[in-house]
Amino acid sequence: MIQFTVYGNPQALKRHRTVKAGKFMQQYDPSATDKQDFLAKVMEHRPEKPLAKPLQVIMSFSFSRPKSHYGTGKNSGKLKANAPVTHISRPDVDNLAKFVLDALNGVYWKDDSVICSMTIDKTYSEVPKTTVNIYELE
Repeated sequence: MIQFTVYGNPQALKRHRTVKAGKFMQQYDPSATDKQDFLAKVMEHRPEKPLAKPLQVIMSFSFSRPKSHYGTGKNSGKLKANAPVTHISRPDVDNLAKFVLDALNGVYWKDDSVICSMTIDKTYSEVPKTTVNIYELE
């Protein structure tokens, strides 16, 4: 099992962009730098060589709470009773997962086609973070 946590608000994959340069069309990845930064933070946990066996990946994305989840005045540090636990606004869970999968591709596993099972959740937390657990399946 490989497990790691990256602190800070989770990143979502941004769509590739196409730009016209004269009569040529050029595509670029606006998430490229963010993916490199994410990978640099987790390199110490990487396997010796990319995994090629079937994998299960469990990802948990925790976002910081907006100020509206907290009381005002003397209750300013207290969480409201109706504050949600789950995060149901943007970014979408599939874009969060795709960002992590793309960032780790070729380093943690030979190709993301070896991932056979995924569990993903997004919640609110006092400490924003991305947690990833990777298991080899039999």
